[in-house]
Amino acid sequence: MTPAARVQAAYDRIDDAGRPEIWIRLRPREEVLAEAAGIDPALPLAGLVVAVKDNIDVAGLPTTAGAPSYAYEPQADAPAVARLRAAGAVVLGKTNLDQFATGLVGTRSPYGAVRNAWDAARISGGSSSGSAVAVALGIADIALGTDTAGSGRVPAALNGIVGVKPTKGLVPVTGVVPACYTLDCVTVFARDLQLARTAAEFVEGADPADPLSRTGTQLPPPPARPRIAVPAGEHLNGMADGWHEAFDAAVARLAGTGAEIVETDVTPLLQAADLLYGGAFVAERYAAVGAHLEKHRDLIGAGLDPTVAAIVLAGREKTAADWAADAARLAALGAAGRAVLDGCTALLTPTTTWHPTLDEVTADPVGANARLGRFTNFANLLDCASLAVPAGFVDGLPFGVMFTGPAFSDRALAALAERFANPGLDLFVVGAHLTGQPLNAQLVQAGGTLTGRARTAGGYRLYALATEVPKPGLLRVTEGGRDAGAGAGHATTSGGDVGMGIEGEIWRLPASGFGALTAAVPAPMTIGTVELADGRQVCGFLVEPYAVEGAPDITRFGGWRAYTASA
Repeated sequence: MTPAARVQAAYDRIDDAGRPEIWIRLRPREEVLAEAAGIDPALPLAGLVVAVKDNIDVAGLPTTAGAPSYAYEPQADAPAVARLRAAGAVVLGKTNLDQFATGLVGTRSPYGAVRNAWDAARISGGSSSGSAVAVALGIADIALGTDTAGSGRVPAALNGIVGVKPTKGLVPVTGVVPACYTLDCVTVFARDLQLARTAAEFVEGADPADPLSRTGTQLPPPPARPRIAVPAGEHLNGMADGWHEAFDAAVARLAGTGAEIVETDVTPLLQAADLLYGGAFVAERYAAVGAHLEKHRDLIGAGLDPTVAAIVLAGREKTAADWAADAARLAALGAAGRAVLDGCTALLTPTTTWHPTLDEVTADPVGANARLGRFTNFANLLDCASLAVPAGFVDGLPFGVMFTGPAFSDRALAALAERFANPGLDLFVVGAHLTGQPLNAQLVQAGGTLTGRARTAGGYRLYALATEVPKPGLLRVTEGGRDAGAGAGHATTSGGDVGMGIEGEIWRLPASGFGALTAAVPAPMTIGTVELADGRQVCGFLVEPYAVEGAPDITRFGGWRAYTASA
């Protein structure tokens, strides 16, 4: 699809969606089409359509931060916007948000409450509400948001998309209206992980105008058997109906890829999270926009959101002594949190705890918001990277999980998320690829992880082949030794004996590694379907029938290890 066609399709979807509350300002269709027509199709993001949260500057469009009284005209794009445009992306317009990026609900805006992409009676999540819904509805390919308490992750989870919250400072906050300047992050939304991470890589990079921007060496990829922490059971209490079970299923899914799961007491992390709104750090919000609220108190309730105003203005009461005490407490909690996660590649949690309706948030705006941030609030306080990904549905609505790790673990988290999203393929091996055998390194190099031992169903026979690297050949036979059927991996046995179960191992490989390994399998070996003793059917190494002519039948040993041990 050409850039212009992408833009045209985006505007058509806007017309069809009937969700005007997503946008604070849209660029004129003809203006964006003209820009798209001039994009070099060779650029890496050529023609991809971007929505930008309206606390991030886009030249030519006012920045409101969700407050009409605050609007100003920026002279330049924020670096994150400029970098996407330089890669060929096209900006559609500015999206709605919880005012001054204060909230996780998406309803605190004079431009209207942003409704969820899946259920218009429920919240979208905030504060990056419009950006997330624009992506979820297929209007934008990519959207920029911000995240201080979870605003780049909670709306991702509630709308079934990916939310990337980079390490603090990797994306400069130049041209971003601050919520808490030392904690703010520019975030990326997309419908799939690969595009989200690609866009995140483009917007990263230090900026001299942002003294807190930084670069750093990314941590190494996760090991073949990563150790993943999950919250102890008591920390999962109070979630929405069905969400605990959905999280258990997500944990089992990750464990099925070969990851080691460690139940962990995450109390220090949750106590750190309480400091974001319950401690002196809220003074940063007052430092950012408190003067504007003081000046326009007459607009509170008439353009300035009362809940947001109450939160921000309360920051004025915090003292330097309060700040010092909370900074010391945060340092202690951070050390305790690092200790409980020591040796783990990442922490896996639900992204949030429930999905309230618009009415439920109206009835209890502060309490509802607090529940949403249980697992997100600590990340920026403790200098963590985090990544929210879809993990299925509960009662027809999206459920999401989140990988969180130390600073500069961004790419490692992406690898874990890819592993979770595409858990890979199981391969049954019976010979030279077994653990400790000569060809086992091929499985490891392909990204494989051992998931356990297994045995075939009855009806298989094993032969010692005359190959350069000694290996067996596995064949399935019918009862009585007759030919089990046409196709590779089936043959007549040398006698009338019935086949038996053969011992082996199950290795799980990512799709790319599986493809590379199987493409290189030399004749007479082949990959076919193997039935296991527990009834599962998996891919496995078999052998062409011609190769067993005259080969010793070693079925009676029950497996390759027993045979080689007897030699």
